[in-house]
Parts: sequence; structure tokens; C-alpha cells
Amino acid sequence: MRPTTEALWAALMLAGLLQLASLASSLDSSVDLSSRNLSSVPRDLPHGVEFLDLSHNHIQQLHQGDFQNTTLLRGLNMSGNILEGIDPGTFLDTPFLEDLDLSHNRLRNLSGQQYLLHTGNLLLLNLTRNSFVTMTLGGSFSSLVRLERLALEAENISVGDFKNITEVKLQTLTICLGEELDYEAGSLEDVHAQRLQIASTSSKIVDLLLYTDALSLFDEVELMNLTGSYRELSKQLSQIAEIRTSHLYLTNILIKWADLTHYVNVILQTSITHLESSDVVMYNLPYKDTYVTQKSKMKSFSSRRAVVKSFFFSQEAVYNFFINMPVESLSIRHTAIIHMTCPKSQSPILQLDFSHCALSDTIFSMVEEQQILECETLINLRKLILVNNNLKSFQLLSQRMQHMKSLQHLDLSLNSLYYNGIDECLWPPNITNMTLSSNRLADSVFKCLPEGVETLDLQNNQVSVVLSPILKLENLTSLNLIANRLRDLPVCEGFPKLNLLLLGSNSLHAPSVNRLETCPKLRTLDVSYNPFTCTCALRSFIRLGINSERKTSHTGIELLSWPVEYYCTYPEDVRDTILKDIWIPEVTCNVGILAATILCPAVVALLAIAMLCHHLDIPWYGKMIWQWTRAKHRARTRQVQPEDLIGVEFHAFVSYSQHDTDWVHDSLLPNLEGPAGGLRLCLHEKHFVPGKSVVENIINCVEKSRRSVFVLSAHFVKSDWCHYELYFASHQRLSRGSDSIVLVLLKPLPQYTIPSKYYQLKSMMGRHTYLEWPQDQAKHRLFWANLRAALQADLPNAPVVEIEE
Repeated sequence: MRPTTEALWAALMLAGLLQLASLASSLDSSVDLSSRNLSSVPRDLPHGVEFLDLSHNHIQQLHQGDFQNTTLLRGLNMSGNILEGIDPGTFLDTPFLEDLDLSHNRLRNLSGQQYLLHTGNLLLLNLTRNSFVTMTLGGSFSSLVRLERLALEAENISVGDFKNITEVKLQTLTICLGEELDYEAGSLEDVHAQRLQIASTSSKIVDLLLYTDALSLFDEVELMNLTGSYRELSKQLSQIAEIRTSHLYLTNILIKWADLTHYVNVILQTSITHLESSDVVMYNLPYKDTYVTQKSKMKSFSSRRAVVKSFFFSQEAVYNFFINMPVESLSIRHTAIIHMTCPKSQSPILQLDFSHCALSDTIFSMVEEQQILECETLINLRKLILVNNNLKSFQLLSQRMQHMKSLQHLDLSLNSLYYNGIDECLWPPNITNMTLSSNRLADSVFKCLPEGVETLDLQNNQVSVVLSPILKLENLTSLNLIANRLRDLPVCEGFPKLNLLLLGSNSLHAPSVNRLETCPKLRTLDVSYNPFTCTCALRSFIRLGINSERKTSHTGIELLSWPVEYYCTYPEDVRDTILKDIWIPEVTCNVGILAATILCPAVVALLAIAMLCHHLDIPWYGKMIWQWTRAKHRARTRQVQPEDLIGVEFHAFVSYSQHDTDWVHDSLLPNLEGPAGGLRLCLHEKHFVPGKSVVENIINCVEKSRRSVFVLSAHFVKSDWCHYELYFASHQRLSRGSDSIVLVLLKPLPQYTIPSKYYQLKSMMGRHTYLEWPQDQAKHRLFWANLRAALQADLPNAPVVEIEE
């Protein structure tokens, strides 16, 4: 192998190894070694590992050098082991470590965690469920200047335990409560955190001193995993002189309805402005309405994933408690509520969110004496979100909301809404933003829209044509029709202020750009991901996209996602080619240019051919060749019976005027008789029998000849004898066939020069082909070939030598 070849192979091998190394690196960035019964950190960890899970093993000690090969490590999970000690230099080789979970181990002394001195980039640290007796944090914690989340657990919490993290600005501090907790009031004063999470791990009551400090020192407090003692918490809450907390969270709790409503009523009377619950299990629900205070500083109440354990209760009583809360924002999400009542009095609620529930078209309405009453107390409501429910009738919902005079934002996406196009819609007048995506709305939806709507989202519906609304949507500026069934651009006659139009993922094959002229205010257009047909009809749209990219469009329209998300689907040879790279010539699209391009060369070619044919007399040659071919064909195909030729001695009887004798003797006879032609011809001056009458000789010659040749000229039609000869030959033609007469036009013979008595000649010249004597010497040979072919025949009384042409 030559040196250059060796070098090439070496380079290829090196490139392959680099690609394999890169692939291995991406695969090794996260390694899961949990529950592997390991007693120590493996030594063969990949160098590129970033996230390592060693949880639920039997590792008792971490040593310096355990992670020397994992210098890129960012996350380490050591929970669920039996760790009792960690060497101070354990994390010397992991400068990028951000997430460290040491929970559920056997670590004993929070003040002795010296390994933290080398984890200055930590963002998350979990030390819960260890064997810490006191919460005293050692000086090593002061090095965690970037720490955001810290989770701790100890039996005793005292003043000064957190002094080493006074300078650390935490987002969240989590304190887990075990079976035993001795908390000293004021212990959390050194902590600077946005949120304090108190996670209960037993049924024991939350320490009230801890509870008081939490609400007095932190902006956000989250109570987790509670199962009881709510009355004590309510009492303590009502006694706190100054509450700092603005956001209170209740997560994963089990609570009686009476305790919940009592606790909420107490909170409503405090300075807490936001209450949010999630994963709440309620039991012992009511049979009648529960009192709710009507004066409060609370601004919002939110609940997610609430579940009830009672089978018999009044749903209306439950709904009434929440809808009558004196808050500005009420949110109940991911909860199986099937109805929501109307507030009993004018409600201060500005925003309602009932997303991902099971609400039906009866929402907010009630039935009294078999009459449906619509809600009239939500007159302050500005924003209503009903995403992903069981709503169906678009027109009925307009009735439900007709009295919400302040409503501006309405979100009805992810339902099963439809509109029949007949019933009148009664929307309140101030709706400006309407989201109707992912429903079953069709073209008729434009007849059932609020007149003042400005932003309309109809994404993922069944709209195929944008109908002009009965009333113009004068204020509509944004229209989203992505993922519908449109086949062309809409006309903006009903939307004079439309500025943004989104039409991606429809069925537009060749958008009619001229329709954009009806959209004078349109500035942004999205037609991406449509099945474009790259034919002539698409040229103007491609030009629009190119001008949009160059900022030279006279319309000022920006085409979003151009050019990468615009590509052809047809024809097949350009499928998946972006429109910008498609070139459709003008000549293939302009009928006038295309016709001129095709017809001009064709006309020139035809004129040239016509001139050439005229110059070379090609029509004459064609005519002669056709006559020769027909004569040959007749000679081969016609079956002549021997008895038909009995008495026939000549191939042809030649009839001509005395004035044409020179041509017959000088040209005709030499080319047809003798060695040149091999034919026997009958002529009146040679074969008329003396003593017989002329008529008898004519008849006799015609009967003894296979065919009759008439040499036509102006002299021929003036000869009476020629007329007799033609007359008798035409009668003989009845018995021997139409080809028994051969006409040779010696000189041009206009029809008007032929006397009326030659009507048979006129008829034959009109219906049968005749041979014209050419003046051009070069054409004589073909003329004689045609004439010989017409006269040749095998005569029993006159053998003929076949002449090859």
C-alpha cells in the first residue's frame, strides 16, 4: 500500500473513532445505577457523565477520588443508601456539580459536612431523612453562595442554627417534620428564602411556634402532607398579630369539609392575598350551603386536582361555597366538577378559570319553575377560562354569558363546540379576545361572534371558507386559522383592520395573492406547512415570499417562517423542495407567450416547407408515386379470370387527336413498346382494318385491348372520332371495370373548354385520377413508370416481358 493511501485510511479511521466517541458521550451523559446492590462508587464511570443516579444501593462511605473521572458531573443522587460519612475531598473533581441528593441516609452531624466546601456551584441540596439531632449548620454551608433550594430535617431547631446561611439567598427552604421536633421560636430569623415548605411526615400536629414563625417571616409558605389538626392551625392563624405571608399553599392534604371551609374563612379574614391548594382529598361533604365570609383582602383562590371521598352530598352546596368567595380570581382546575352555580349576589370576581374539568352547557344557569334563569351577578367578570370541558353548543354559551357586561377575554378551547348557523347568538358587547381552538366549529362560526372582538383564535377547527359576517368585525386585528380546512386565502371585506393572519397547516395549494388586496392593514401572514402545488398558479405567491424576505413587497406583508417551512408537495419531481428554490418559467405560464413561442417557429417551418415543396414540385412527385403504388397494388390484388382475357391482344388502345401524333410517336410509343416498355399498343393508323367502317374498327380495337388510353388535349375534345372512341371505351368499362380507361392529360384542359357532349369525360375527370404530362424533363421518368404500371398485364395472346422499375 502506498503512503498516501495509508494516510487516507488513517484519517478515515480517526474520523470514525471521533464520531463513535461523540455518540458514546451523548449516550453516557446520564447514567442510572440505582438499585444495583453496590457497596461503593464504580471506578469505570464514563468520563462524559453529567447526571449519575446511585440511589437505593448499599454505599456506606464516599471517598476522595470516587468521582475523579467524572469531571463534568452536574447531578448526583445518593438517596436511599447507608451513608455514614463523606470525605472532605470527595467533590474536589466535580466543579460543575449543581444538584446533590443525600436524603434517606445515616449522616449524623450537620455541622461537620466539610465536603460542601468544594461544592460552591450547588443549586439544590437535599439532606432530609438522615440522623441529624440538631439543625446547626456548619461553616461549610456558607460557601453555598449559589444555592437555591435546601431541604433539611432534624429533631431540634434552635436560634442560631441557620446563621451560617444568612448571606445565602434561597428560593425555597424545606423543613421536614419527623416524629419528634423541638422548635425554638425565632430560629428561622437568620434564613432568607422566598418560600418555606413545611413537610409533615407523620400525623403529628405541626409545631405551632414553627407555624407562627413561618407566617411571620416568609412571603410564601407551603404546608404539605397534612392530615389533621386544622382547627388548631386556624386558631393559631387568627391569633398572629402580623402576618408577612402573602401566598399560602396547601399541598397533598386530607381534610374534612367543615375544617376546610372554617380554615378558608379564617384565611379570608387575614392579610393573606393568595391561597392555592393542590391534591386535596375532601370528605364529609355538606348537604346544605356553608357560610363564607363576604369581606376579605384575599385576591385569588386556586385549587388543582381536588378529590371527594363522600358519595352523598349536595354538589350545589359545594359549588356555592367557592363561587361566592369574595376574591378577584377563582381557579378550579383538573377537578371533576360538572356544574358551576351563579353567585347569589353581585360578585367581585374578575377572573374565573375552570380548565380541565367536566362542565356542561348548563354552566352558571339554574332552573326555577321549569324556566332556565341566566346568571346576572357576574357583571364584573373580565376573564373566563373554560378550557377542556364538555361544552358543546356555541350558541347556548352565548346565552349563558349575555349578562357578563365586563367580559373581555374568553377561552373556550379544547371543547366540542359547534354552531348550527341558525340560532341567534347573544354575546356580551365587550369581548375583545376570544380563543376557540380545538373545537368542531365550521364556516358558520363567523355568524356567531362578538361584534367587538379584536383577537380571534380558531386554530384546529373545521373552517373551510371564511364567510363575511353579518355584522362587520370592525375591530378584528388578529385571526388564527391554523390547522383548519381552508383551500384559499380569505377575503378581508368583513375585517378592515386585520393585521395578523395565521393560515398554517391548511389545504392551500395555490393561494390567490390578489385576495390580499382586500386586506389593506395586513402586515403579518403565515401560510407555512400547506400542501403547495408548484405550478403556474403559485408564481405570484412565491414572488410574495421572496419580496417579503427582501423587504421589498409593495404590500408591506411579512411572510412568517419563509422560506424554510414552505415546500412543494406536487409534482413529485420537486416534492419537499422549498418554494424559494423553485423556478417556474414565464413562458410556461403565459398563454400568449407560450402560443407565440410554439406557433412562430411552426409557421416559419411550414412556410419553409411549403416554399421547398413548391420549388421542388414535391406534391406532383407525391401524386405520381401514389398513383404508381395504387396501380401496382391493383395489379397484385385483382384476380383476373383467364376467360376474361380471351381475344385480348393489346395492353391498351391509344386514342388521340391527329394534332398530337408527334407526341404519341416520339414519346409514348418509345417508352411503352419494345424493350423500353414491353407493352403492345393498338393505334388506329396501324391496326384499323381497311374496308371496315371506322366505328367497326374502333369497337374491334377497344374489344381487343385490356385498357384504353386517351391522350387529352384541346384538339382531342374537338375531334368527333375521339368522341366515338371515348364513348365505346366507356361502355366497355362497364364489363372490365373502372380501371379499363386511363386518362393522360397532355396539356391543361379547363372544364369550361370541354363541349357538353363530352359529359362522360367531365364525369371521369372529376371522379378518377388522371396522369398529367410534366413539362419538366426530370419528371418524365416517373410519369412513364406510372403509366406502365397502370397498363401492365399478362395477356394469353401477347406475352409481355416484365420491366423492373
